[in-house]
Amino acid sequence: MRITQDQLDLLALCSIKGIDWWLLAREAQRPDGLERLLAGEVTEHTPEAQDAARLIADNRLELHEHRAAAQREVDRAAQAGAELVTVLDSGYPRTLRLIWNLPPFLFVRGSLLEGDLRSVAVVGTRQPTDLGLQKAAKVARLLADAGVTVVSGLARGIDTAAHQATLERGGRTIAVIGTGITRCYPKENAELAERIAAAGAVVSQFWPSAPAARWSFPRRNITMSGIAQGTVVIEASATSGAKMQARLALQHGKKVFLLRSLVDNYPWAARYAKERNSRVVDDVQDVVRDLAAPDAIRDADQRRLQLSLGLG
Repeated sequence: MRITQDQLDLLALCSIKGIDWWLLAREAQRPDGLERLLAGEVTEHTPEAQDAARLIADNRLELHEHRAAAQREVDRAAQAGAELVTVLDSGYPRTLRLIWNLPPFLFVRGSLLEGDLRSVAVVGTRQPTDLGLQKAAKVARLLADAGVTVVSGLARGIDTAAHQATLERGGRTIAVIGTGITRCYPKENAELAERIAAAGAVVSQFWPSAPAARWSFPRRNITMSGIAQGTVVIEASATSGAKMQARLALQHGKKVFLLRSLVDNYPWAARYAKERNSRVVDDVQDVVRDLAAPDAIRDADQRRLQLSLGLG
């Protein structure tokens, strides 16, 4: 994998211990942002921004070591057949640019397409009922039939059912994983991951060698929410990561689609149903009708850029 000097510089900054990756992503995607970061300058006025500036200044003489460490991770990703996409690149998902806690880079096996702007995350518990699995598969199949990219997290249960059903229907699916791109969790989904990479994309926001960790899956949910236009929750308890993603999606200004059966059976879902951008849905057409056209997302991304230039 050949990467640019700018990409390597961004990864080097990310390898500084304790630095805020979300802040780096926001700063780097602004005009001349990477150059300012390398100079230890930030535009945000927050404690996190000041900490980042201090950390960059403290590590300026060691940046060559950070670049070497980052290059080693890139080489590992290349051996796994992955490509690098950063916030500096035009191929970075526009939907993901619109959230404040976006990852500075993604390693991707497969391909991310402009058509993925029409995408919906299908999520739920790792310990579903048989009915929950059937509903997940049905939702995924119908989304695929409508030309919508199905996003999920490659976890056991609802995620697995959604990915499998999409592939069986010949649709596109994206797996946003909670490990590095050279790993698969759970291991029994390794073959499924290969099929997803061949027909869609497996996406990781972590260093390629990173193992599964308790903190990495909530981070994964943030990115899964961001990369999709909205999230359909099939079946989830009050402590489920799927409930967390619904909350994140609402914070991101994304749409949250709650199956009526979920709202009827889970008090948390009934509460969320009252929130702005929440929709209680009876069938997949309710979801498809509520999706924005790709041009609307492109326009929103252009407005974001204009605001960063002070033209808004």
